[in-house]
Amino acid sequence: MAAPVANLSLKCFHPRPGARLRLFCFPWAGVGASAFYSWLTHLPGEVELTAIQYPGREDRLGETPLRRLSPLLELLIRDLTTYCDRPFAFFGHSMGALVAFELTRELMRAGLPAPGHLFVSGRQAPQLPEPRAPILDLPDAEFIAELQQRYGGVPEAIARDPELSAIFLPAIRADLELVYAYAYEPGPALDCGISAFGGTEDRIGREHLEGWRLQTSGPFRLHLLSGDHFFLTARTEEVVRRVTEDMRAAFAPR
Repeated sequence: MAAPVANLSLKCFHPRPGARLRLFCFPWAGVGASAFYSWLTHLPGEVELTAIQYPGREDRLGETPLRRLSPLLELLIRDLTTYCDRPFAFFGHSMGALVAFELTRELMRAGLPAPGHLFVSGRQAPQLPEPRAPILDLPDAEFIAELQQRYGGVPEAIARDPELSAIFLPAIRADLELVYAYAYEPGPALDCGISAFGGTEDRIGREHLEGWRLQTSGPFRLHLLSGDHFFLTARTEEVVRRVTEDMRAAFAPR
């Protein structure tokens, strides 16, 4: 099997050489791979977690964040394909769901190893319009206030400290620009099954999540958990449990 992940785009916090499955996790706007560190406590030993580290955050803070999806996909395909040595799934939240979906499509189009299951969370189906108006033109203070009002989860330290804001806001703005610039192109349904997760108090509601059903020719599962857009940080154990159950079903011997 491949050596433990060591390239910049992939972070494997706790290698599990004997794991039979790998779960690649794609963060939401403005955060890095460490957003999924707490999942290690709840994942069974049969699953190795590898989180994606986008340019411009954490140990890649000195790099320029990418503002379009295509160059990000090229970077991820280059860095990820070396580590597809065992059955694997993708999990993406919010912006990460969009990245994981389009990366799956690119891998399938190129005839490269592709995920056996796709988990999408806190993001409307790609064929549906963006339900919220762009906010990129707002000054920093108003931008942060609008982020907090729409999504919650903006750390108080960033909201109150101009120096921290100057460090973290460029990545958030770049990520939202990437999302707003995205234009869905119709294509074949994915071969892999899809599990969609959402929060019951999130603006991304059931109708937005049900649309993912049209993106797969395989099984579709919908998981609604109590909470807002960041339900997965408050309900980590339950999210991971459901992810594990769906992975076991997807990769069960036929």
